[in-house]
Amino acid sequence: MTLFIFNLCLAFLFAASAFAKPEVYIQNGNFEEKPDPRFLKKTRIIGKYSLPKWEINGFVEYINGGPQPGGMYFPVTHGEHAVRLGNEASISQTIKVIPGHWYALILGASRTCAQDEVLRISVPPHKGDVPLQTLYSLNGDVIAWGFKAASNFTKVTFLNPGVQEDPACGPLLDAVAIREFIPPKPTRTNLVKNPGFEEGPFPIFKSNNGVLLPPMQQDYMSPLPGWIIESLKAIKFIDSKHFNVPYGKAAVELVAGREGAIAQIIRTVPNKVYKMVFTVGDARNGCHGSMMVEAFAAKEKLQVQFTSKGNGKFKTASFKFKAIANRTRITFYSSFYHTRINDYGSLCGPVLDQVMVYPVA
Repeated sequence: MTLFIFNLCLAFLFAASAFAKPEVYIQNGNFEEKPDPRFLKKTRIIGKYSLPKWEINGFVEYINGGPQPGGMYFPVTHGEHAVRLGNEASISQTIKVIPGHWYALILGASRTCAQDEVLRISVPPHKGDVPLQTLYSLNGDVIAWGFKAASNFTKVTFLNPGVQEDPACGPLLDAVAIREFIPPKPTRTNLVKNPGFEEGPFPIFKSNNGVLLPPMQQDYMSPLPGWIIESLKAIKFIDSKHFNVPYGKAAVELVAGREGAIAQIIRTVPNKVYKMVFTVGDARNGCHGSMMVEAFAAKEKLQVQFTSKGNGKFKTASFKFKAIANRTRITFYSSFYHTRINDYGSLCGPVLDQVMVYPVA
């Protein structure tokens, strides 16, 4: 127990240092600086540099949130205006960064039509696709995407790579911010980097839905430092301002069942025995029912069951494992799928927090 409390204290001290780099909007990141009406043809923006602070290519629309002609509704929850990217259309902006430093782009994004949509994000030399076909919230989602800066200036590009039946369909962007990370490191008493998820893409938007961490994000560019999103669906990063968090200011919510797994590769000594301790619970967000979190390390597995009544309860679990290599992958996922009891269109799940691994004497 003494070691457990000591590890918690270390996590909180790390959390205090992690907030030295706050989240900020990039220039006209909320798109509230409007194009000149002369360069608007209905909603379409005409001219490569007509959207202030941005460069556009292709069919890009300037959208007012709310009900639209034809009966559609665009959820612009982080302001009043947004942009929509048509087929093969993009917007980009060159930003100042520090070479070798780690960053996350934090953006409000959602699909606008009843078909699969993808947002391609590019920050040379990195690029990746963020799928938008799964709805995690009816009010639009906040998404984080990580990268490591390669030069003093870098060009951030958001592209709709798809070709839809309706050329006006495409991803909706209504806010873009950026955050610099402090790279997490393991300690002598805990081999897990960023064990309490205190270093992560905290939202600055008017959002109480958390931040989605897109699938298939490796640790070299993960928006959650130290962790790998190795699954087909997203994981949700949640903060203590809007959710129940067992420890500190942040945790992760496993919102996609077995399709959403989070992992980390830690350094171990073969044949040495280690103990893994972690906390699971509910976010007090209307996620009810029988839950189970499955944890894996080396050849060992633990299933942690609990029943959520949506009142913010949590429990701590632990198990021992013997390392079989110099590197050991630890993995967590939720066994079941859940939706909020008052919003069946929003996926939810158990909360994971404060993961610790240390050698057993």
